[in-house]
Amino acid sequence: MPVLEFHHVIKDYLNDGRGVRALDGVSLKIEDGEFIVLIGPSGCGKSTLLNLSGAMDFPTAGQVVLDGLCTSNLDDPALTCLRRTKVGFIFQSFQLLHTLTALENVELPLLLAGERKKTREAALDRLRWVEMEDLANRLPHQLSGGQMQRVAIARALAHSPRLLLADEPTGNLDSQTGHHILELLSRLNRQQGVTVLMATHNSESVAFANRVLHLRDGRIEVNQEP
Repeated sequence: MPVLEFHHVIKDYLNDGRGVRALDGVSLKIEDGEFIVLIGPSGCGKSTLLNLSGAMDFPTAGQVVLDGLCTSNLDDPALTCLRRTKVGFIFQSFQLLHTLTALENVELPLLLAGERKKTREAALDRLRWVEMEDLANRLPHQLSGGQMQRVAIARALAHSPRLLLADEPTGNLDSQTGHHILELLSRLNRQQGVTVLMATHNSESVAFANRVLHLRDGRIEVNQEP
């Protein structure tokens, strides 16, 4: 069963009382273990596609099927469970809680899901995946941008989700640090089997993908191997 499917998805918004079509009949299928890069100019619909993929938003028409479930058909408790257990999110701005240590940031989604046993061990394990276990007790302001993004990746992987969604994960990093983050995501994809869908302006990321989606004016223009 595919991790994610879009079936003729349309997404419309209202902007100053005018209708704006962010996605225009998008269809795609993502299988377990793929590393897919979504590229295109600003305003082409990349972030909208990611939000729909993670059940953070819903289509105006068509269907988004995540882990076999149509997101538009789920009630709030089912949606919360789906987001917490099946999807991991990585953001350009890291979005770490600044009063919590790196370890506590990674542990938080497990605690929010009601898990109490071995959460500390699970969080430490994810920090090992991203080579941050030695800095587990540091607060975010004591970390570099690249280190904060590694912690954010570890947090996104806390539940071993089927799908990792990354929205411009190198956007706030210098080129060398951004390259290291791309290498890390590629290694997690190969060694841990993490399925990655990443939206980016960074053309270097294409080299790490096994499929590239070119999005323009809300449509996938090219769906190809790099």
